[in-house]
Amino acid sequence: MDSTLRTAVASGMGAVIGGEPMEPAHALAELAARPHLICHSAFFIERLGVASQAPRAAVRAAREQRHFDVAELFAFVCPARFATPTPTGFARSLAIDEGADDEETVRLIAEDLLNRLASKHYPLLRETAENATFLARAKWPWAESVMRALMTANPKMDIGSFATGLNAWDRIEEWEEDGGRAPGRQDAIAAEEAQRFLREVLGSDSEQRASQAAYAGAATFAFQPRQSKEINNILLAEAGTGLGKTLGYLAPSYLWARKNNAPVWVSTYTKNLQRQLDQETARLIEDPEERQGRIVIRKGRENYVCLLNMQEVFGRLTSANPRTALLAALISRWARFTRDGDMVGGDFPSWILSLFNDLSLDGESRGVTAQSLGLTDRRGECIYSACPHYRRCFIERSVRAGRNASIVIANHALVLHQAAVDHALGIAITEEEEAAPGGIRRIVFDEGHHLFDAADSAFSGHLTALETAELRRWIRGPEAERRRGRGLSDRIGDLLGEDENGEKLLQQVLRAALALPGPGWTRRVQAGQPEGLAENFLSLVRQQVLARAEQNAGSGHTIETDCLPLIDGLADAAEELMGALLDLKKPMSGLANALAKKLDEQAEELSTHDRGRIEAVSRSLKRRGELMVGSWVDMLKRLLEEKNPLFVEWFDIAQAFGKEHDVGLHSHWLDPTEPMALAVLRQADGIVITSATLKDRPPDVPDDWANAEMRTGAVHLPYPVKRESWDSPFDYPDASRVIVVTDMNREDMDQVASAYRELFLAAGGGGLGLFTAISRLRAVHKRLVKPLADAGLPLYAQHVDPMDTGTLVDMFRAERDACLLGTDAVRDGVDVPGDSLRLIVLDRVPWGTPTILERARKEAFGGNAYTDMVVRLRLRQAFGRLIRRAGDRGHFVVLDPRLASRFLTAFPPGVTVSRLGLVDAIEAVRAQLDKSRSST
Repeated sequence: MDSTLRTAVASGMGAVIGGEPMEPAHALAELAARPHLICHSAFFIERLGVASQAPRAAVRAAREQRHFDVAELFAFVCPARFATPTPTGFARSLAIDEGADDEETVRLIAEDLLNRLASKHYPLLRETAENATFLARAKWPWAESVMRALMTANPKMDIGSFATGLNAWDRIEEWEEDGGRAPGRQDAIAAEEAQRFLREVLGSDSEQRASQAAYAGAATFAFQPRQSKEINNILLAEAGTGLGKTLGYLAPSYLWARKNNAPVWVSTYTKNLQRQLDQETARLIEDPEERQGRIVIRKGRENYVCLLNMQEVFGRLTSANPRTALLAALISRWARFTRDGDMVGGDFPSWILSLFNDLSLDGESRGVTAQSLGLTDRRGECIYSACPHYRRCFIERSVRAGRNASIVIANHALVLHQAAVDHALGIAITEEEEAAPGGIRRIVFDEGHHLFDAADSAFSGHLTALETAELRRWIRGPEAERRRGRGLSDRIGDLLGEDENGEKLLQQVLRAALALPGPGWTRRVQAGQPEGLAENFLSLVRQQVLARAEQNAGSGHTIETDCLPLIDGLADAAEELMGALLDLKKPMSGLANALAKKLDEQAEELSTHDRGRIEAVSRSLKRRGELMVGSWVDMLKRLLEEKNPLFVEWFDIAQAFGKEHDVGLHSHWLDPTEPMALAVLRQADGIVITSATLKDRPPDVPDDWANAEMRTGAVHLPYPVKRESWDSPFDYPDASRVIVVTDMNREDMDQVASAYRELFLAAGGGGLGLFTAISRLRAVHKRLVKPLADAGLPLYAQHVDPMDTGTLVDMFRAERDACLLGTDAVRDGVDVPGDSLRLIVLDRVPWGTPTILERARKEAFGGNAYTDMVVRLRLRQAFGRLIRRAGDRGHFVVLDPRLASRFLTAFPPGVTVSRLGLVDAIEAVRAQLDKSRSST
């Protein structure tokens, strides 16, 4: 590395370049003029652009310079290794001492990474050299230094024979069939066994909590043998923050799984929580190799990199320009080191993609994602065993790993969607069935308070332009130039052979799909010039929405209206579309059956390869024909014939980035836990549903389980479930205080922003700002950037910074005095223990979104009592972010005087709730900071 290369690091609103502080505009000019040693150039330069309000051309010029970015070097040298993309974060990941300042730290990071490459023990040395040689041709700034280090490790390497080394799809080790798991046993575990194992897991150095042991003992109820087909074992368990519920249920889960040679599925709400839960399992199994075999993470197929897609996409990336060539190389290197190929919340460093975003921080442009690149598996496009990379496929490897796992860490969306499909179609063999022979029999639903929302998504139906156009693409393949993909003919045409009936059914499916929206539907529907029956229906739906919707209703991204009464012509259009969908459904089902028949009749002739293809396509045809198209037909019947009181249905136009992007008919269960209870709760042998906020706390009701049973579906079971609860061990009255600010206008964004500014400054950072709308977050952010930077407080913001939410939270957690702005994803399930979070500011009372769906549920579930429950549960979740471990202290501030006394039971008993003017609130927060500093 050139020792004369100047280093550029962030400093408040500006930068320090070569040891000299610079204003943002000057720093941008310097970065555009020559290469610098830098850390995450995209993030750094975009923030300078915001601070200076520079034109995009100035920001782009700084971005296009060939900087020596240590983030790029880290991704190359340490693929699939976790780090927050900051100088401090990389130093911690590499276990090196930080320098006296960020400039020195950046240099130390670069030196350490190059020294790693110079070691003869560095893995895949020759392949790494091939990658570096390729990147040298692409003029990557680090290539020369990297090659010099690699030649130090092995001076005898013949670089003249090098290829690119990017063909990871040919180099990944193949998986092997293992015959599957034998049927598991059903032996019970006693509460004492679980508690003893928990003590072993915690070790002698950990705090022994009686409530955690009681929780682990109670969880064994769900692992008792089933006594009858009609009744199973379900436990609702509320465990206050800090009790240790994760290990409390993991200990009996792993103990039972190991004892019975059967898996336990642990389901969380978000992918970030899956990652946190996976990290916690290290306490159960210390050895990484053993843990990799015993603990498996399962997600939907769309989360995993597809090797066939990678091969096709890399052809474009490597030939486009040097930057896209670098992106391909970094992804290829990750694919060679990844644990499971998960690109969304797994070990893929999502901040890599933001290195290649060319977007402003106004958030109005979309950044690069694994899905937008086309790298992940696309719905319904997999050709299974016909794929040349099938034996190396990460998805297939994950499914097979799940067969022998003790703990399968999934998410609510995957578990409930699979249950919805299986229950509706009665499919005997599915991917999840393969991963858990005999079905998913034991489940722990963590974050159980989200089950209602997860079920709402899993059991809903959407007859929209995007959904119907996607089905047409799946059937007919790409019909526009430069579109990639594979149609039904490509996937099974050769398998039909001389089967005249199968070929006839295939052609019928292809013709019937022409009734669905084709390429260019957006322009035609919006212009009122539809082609085909589906587009005609959708055009009239759009007309009705625009004619009747309250433009300001909903979330700001959707406008909606009731279905009835229909505008003129819409009933006829719906009836014609229903006929067309029936004409599509029938041959799809027929073709699925014909393929299944072929499996039976040609059992002795078909290769394993062809059997896999036929099974996969037959299953997909059945799901799409009977479930998807069938649900659309049912929705249109209800629209035309008689409204079903079990469902809530409406028309809407969805918007994104100021433009319409979808239109259609939506159908949701009024109570989605009703089908969930039938498809999930009654089928499993044992279930634990747990959360720190499972119960509502309405005034004057000390122990109310009614809403917990309603939100989890337990109310629909014909037998009682077991219920247990434990309070948090934290001394909330001593550790926390709630302040309701009474003298500001919550709709005046200047006032709201000034309140955030002064509160964050009074706390000295460590502040989390929670917002009920993205537009409000952005309005406050642009007013906070300069004053917080001037005070030396880093500010990060979801929906603004070109970084995924998980990485932003990691960066916030790693810095003591940073501030973070976020919405729902930050409010629910984020774990930031310690002094990094000592203040939460909520912009206003978190009322439910005023949609047609929420209107119907409010009417059905108790009117204002339902609305109040939603507010209290959201407040409980938000407050739960504040105190995460013993010793944490902080303030929870609500900038809304409408926080009525009936909502205050959302907070722990005994916590002081003060109604203060803004000046007094600021002083209270500052006093806490002064007290903390004096005590240290």
